[in-house]
Amino acid sequence: MNALFPGEQPDLWKRFRALAPKGPIVAHGMNNSSDQLPMDHGLKGQEDYIKQTLDLLEKETGVRPKGWSSPSVYSNIDTFRACAASGITYTLDSMDSDNLSILKTPDGPLDLVPYPTVTVDMGQFLGRNYQPEDMARLWVDYVGELAREAGKNPDGKATVVAIGIHPFVMGTPDGAAALRKTLETLKKEPTVWLTDVEAVVHASGSQAE
Repeated sequence: MNALFPGEQPDLWKRFRALAPKGPIVAHGMNNSSDQLPMDHGLKGQEDYIKQTLDLLEKETGVRPKGWSSPSVYSNIDTFRACAASGITYTLDSMDSDNLSILKTPDGPLDLVPYPTVTVDMGQFLGRNYQPEDMARLWVDYVGELAREAGKNPDGKATVVAIGIHPFVMGTPDGAAALRKTLETLKKEPTVWLTDVEAVVHASGSQAE
């Protein structure tokens, strides 16, 4: 969640929070347009920005996030260390794997939660002109294939898929229908656990916790 959202849309935030009162909040910078991560300001500049984001979210929501996702998914090599130095324990900025892993930074360990670009609705919507039914098929095939692999190798490591959804993409009636069908299908997979990213990190027993 962007840190500016609760303060600028307090009524909407309260209604949204009431739907998931215990849902974890992943910090997503100040906003996605005019106040993004200052990647040209060095490590200290990113630390200050992340701290500012966390401070504002804690003030507006009463929760200090443990997770981070850079706004517009733009980050660089300094971002991981800046996150660890700011008290972040897990990040979705790593987009190259299906396995949960730990990055050891000079400022402490950081869990890397897989967030593959292919499973994010916005990129597919803007880049490939996908419709909601295309996303539903992609999500079911992506997770389903990993589930089949898990069934053949029950002693292997668990894989993780973070599905990125945005209200202006999947928030239409046809988008809601596609997302509902996706979840209903995945619930039938015996090796699939549908949950939030913080629960995944906690269940892993990660040393970064």
